Amino acid sequence: MQSAIDFKQLVEQIGDAIVASDASGAITLWNPAASRMFGHTEAEALGQSLDLIIPQRQQQRHWDGYRKTMETGITKYGNDVLRVPAVHKDGHTLSIAFTVAMLYTPDKKVAAIVAVIRDETTRFAEERNLRKRLTELESQNPAAPAP
Repeated sequence: MQSAIDFKQLVEQIGDAIVASDASGAITLWNPAASRMFGHTEAEALGQSLDLIIPQRQQQRHWDGYRKTMETGITKYGNDVLRVPAVHKDGHTLSIAFTVAMLYTPDKKVAAIVAVIRDETTRFAEERNLRKRLTELESQNPAAPAP
């Protein structure tokens, strides 16, 4: 026997941020994990533009892609993870990774885009430090010339 899933509870309890936006890019869903990640309360985020969390230098590129996705109903980020910078309420930069789901109206028009977002700031910094350290080690021990 299959039990009913309480989707509201799922969205509220899951550890990843879930953010939904309508066709215009206004935030329509903002779960508690999104509040923890970005620093804005649900009340502060709902109805606001996604620019709330997009660094200014990334906004034009974001909106070009967003409009194209809304027009075509096609995104490659349903399966492929997108890694981009984001901005916290206090202004510090985050490194986030996310996938999206498209929600459609009964007549098959895109009604909303839902992003499931993970904060990868720490992991990204660790990888950057490891790459830097590897470069330093390689420069200290150049490979012996081939015979």
